[in-house]
Amino acid sequence: MCLIAFAVGMRPGLPLLLAANRDEFFDRPTAPWQRWALPGGAEVLGGRDLRDGGTWLGVSPNARVAMLTNVRSPQAASGGQRSRGELVTRWLAGERLERLRADTVPQGYGGFNLVVGDLNTGAWHWLSNCDPCRSSEGVVPQLASRSLSPGVYGLSNAAIDTPWPKTQRLKAAVAEAMHSGNIASPMPGWENGLAQALADETEAPADQLPTTGVGLARELALSSAFVRLPEHGYGTRSSLVLRITKTDQPASWQLDAHEWTHLAPAPGKPHCWDDTRRHCESLLLRI
Repeated sequence: MCLIAFAVGMRPGLPLLLAANRDEFFDRPTAPWQRWALPGGAEVLGGRDLRDGGTWLGVSPNARVAMLTNVRSPQAASGGQRSRGELVTRWLAGERLERLRADTVPQGYGGFNLVVGDLNTGAWHWLSNCDPCRSSEGVVPQLASRSLSPGVYGLSNAAIDTPWPKTQRLKAAVAEAMHSGNIASPMPGWENGLAQALADETEAPADQLPTTGVGLARELALSSAFVRLPEHGYGTRSSLVLRITKTDQPASWQLDAHEWTHLAPAPGKPHCWDDTRRHCESLLLRI
């Protein structure tokens, strides 16, 4: 997952609103948003990396949430033999935050941002092995961690809330949605505005681009919310809009999600948003 904006704890009865695009190589095998079981038997709801077995974003039936992006920069942690997706599944399987911090060896993974939340406690945290205050050539990665207070946050391929243009635009769309009248409505259509923001192909001006070591042409292509790099076999593979609302039933939350799957372009065809491949999921989460 390479672009996420999410609002936590801002509105009574709506503890989480999220919009996300996952960018990846088209030849990496992936399963779409669905219910599946971890090796220990714990059930999760999310996409699945069929190569390494983890996920980039998921929710557990007992109301835990985790999301992950890679970090792209000349100083980002590299190498690492472990799959970053296992960090998400460890949290969803019930690992305590203290254990997650203690048992995560930063240099064992490529650069990552990890956000974990528990709807039952209202606690949210960001963890990363690419602390922008410490990252430099030759420095052993350290695990950065901080709690997140109620607000709107953005993640792309840099530290949380790094003001890349596409991150700022998606954060603004989530903030606007949070104040709309229909965002918690049971009527269809609540997801449309955020879907439009995820489909945005606007590239950032050259003077606002980050320098992450991939060259100007790729920085431009990667600066839009919806990424198209067919010449590299890469682009936005899926898009997700998700909300969690309080129900009238005791000790329960309602999850509603829409995921769009975008296939690799056929010869002579552009890679573009595919509204025909939409999957909708609703799930009652329990405390």
